Amino acid sequence: MLHYQIIPVTHYQQNCTLLWCDETRDAAVVDPGGDIERILSAAKSLDVKLTQILLTHGHLDHVGGTAALVKLLGLPVIGPHADDLFWINLLPQQIQMMGFAPVDNFQPTQLLNHGDTVNVGAAQLDVLHCPGHTPGHVIFFHRESRLALVGDVLFKGSIGRTDFPRGNHADLINAIRTRVFPLGDEVRFIPGHGPMSTLGQERATNPFVADKNFG
Repeated sequence: MLHYQIIPVTHYQQNCTLLWCDETRDAAVVDPGGDIERILSAAKSLDVKLTQILLTHGHLDHVGGTAALVKLLGLPVIGPHADDLFWINLLPQQIQMMGFAPVDNFQPTQLLNHGDTVNVGAAQLDVLHCPGHTPGHVIFFHRESRLALVGDVLFKGSIGRTDFPRGNHADLINAIRTRVFPLGDEVRFIPGHGPMSTLGQERATNPFVADKNFG
């Protein structure tokens, strides 16, 4: 069984998520944007072992704590898709743009493609490439618990921005409509910012991607 705890981090209060397998107690940190002491404290209180870092995309507010965790624990960095490497390589410029404290650069241990799988202990996550917010954005889906971690692709009542370099609004809408929504209305999702929702709720009410807007 896969469990999760959402940990809001940094002054952006973006969602970092701990995922862990109750069978093995192995855990993954998804999108460690910063405040690694808070992440480590949560892992300790849950009595789980951090084994890897999973990244949905390369924006600083979702990867800012990665290098520090790698240095401290030697964790492998899994994701995102290769098309987001340019964002990771631009971390110094992102720091200036977003007003974050300096962080070290890093390189992913493994890049992901659409259709890949990632294991957290005995739990398997499906990888879906969902470009638009960034070109190499991926999401993680745990089929058994009907849980998706969608980063900045989709939010409760909104969608990701596409005005950053290599963002593409049409690609984002297409990814949500053809790759995310088909996972099922009952699927709960953890976005990169803000509260959780379900895909059914967004198909019915989200002003950007609701079914009623697409005939």
